[in-house]
Amino acid sequence: MKTRLITIGGKGVTRKINIGGGSPVSIQTMWKEPIIGLDTDDVKRAELIKKINSLSLLGCDILRFAVPNMESAEAFEKICAESEMPLVADIHFDWRLALKCLEGNVAAIRINPGNIGSREKVEAVVNGCREKGVAIRIGVNTGSLPKDLEEKVEAGTMSRAVALSETASRECQVFEELKFSDYAVSMKASSVLETIEANEAFAKNHDAPLHVGVTEAGPLITGVVKSTLAFSHLLNEGIGDTIRVSLSSAPENEVITGLEILRECGKRSGGVKLVSCPRCGRVGFDVHGFMARWQNELLAMKKDITVAVMGCVVNGPGEGKHADIGIAGATDKAIIFKKGKIVRTVPMEDADNAFREELNSL
Repeated sequence: MKTRLITIGGKGVTRKINIGGGSPVSIQTMWKEPIIGLDTDDVKRAELIKKINSLSLLGCDILRFAVPNMESAEAFEKICAESEMPLVADIHFDWRLALKCLEGNVAAIRINPGNIGSREKVEAVVNGCREKGVAIRIGVNTGSLPKDLEEKVEAGTMSRAVALSETASRECQVFEELKFSDYAVSMKASSVLETIEANEAFAKNHDAPLHVGVTEAGPLITGVVKSTLAFSHLLNEGIGDTIRVSLSSAPENEVITGLEILRECGKRSGGVKLVSCPRCGRVGFDVHGFMARWQNELLAMKKDITVAVMGCVVNGPGEGKHADIGIAGATDKAIIFKKGKIVRTVPMEDADNAFREELNSL
């Protein structure tokens, strides 16, 4: 389903990301620590910018920050000035925080109009964004439904998914009345089915770009399962312009999961593809340790290759013969192979260095 095109990145933002209008599905994540004081702490801010750059290399397109108070807004403004990645301010309750963030190079503002307050306050944010060329994400979730819709849900006369879609439609109507169309919409539930049904219902009647996510999805395994089920279903229907995998885990894992989902759904191509065995009693090589050391570095490489990491010679060059490069082990030796042919055998302690040399030669 084709949605209209909006751009994440206002005046002063060097890197801009298109959402909707047939653009590639983008990947988002959210910073998980408070940022108060980073406007004055140059060392910690430099560390944060370095981490932002590493997320970008992994495949993250947009990064969101919670801005719960004016101190955070001041820090966020300084971070925006130094980040090449488009940054989004996540605002709840206090509309003045959005206006403060608009003084800097913010790429987008995320608000839940339902908890911002009066229409006048929403209008002030909209006008500020209009002036700066900044997009807005209307965020709706099951915890902030209007009272009349919540009563219908509780009475069993309306599903929570329909209530989410109706809430989003009401907020969109306000924006349309204000003649502001540079917005995306998200409707998030912790239920896979409710997330799917809400987005399907909304997509039938609106052309606003959709930010898809399962909120409060849980820890790594639970969250990956829920997000994969919801995203694959919606993306295969052509619903979803940008995604965020919400995990009780590191932002890197959210980005990696999102990238893999998009690849398996045919929405992304290229880059490093990792293949590794689960390990068993035949293990001759520490697959888990090697992957822990190498995963993020490999995924950040600008190479279109397949890398196989296998635990033993049974699964090594044989099952990994399709890989451009691979590594496996037997007793005290590591073998490195390319397209199924062994190219080096080295002592286990030299495995990482030898692997790097052969990888760099590709």
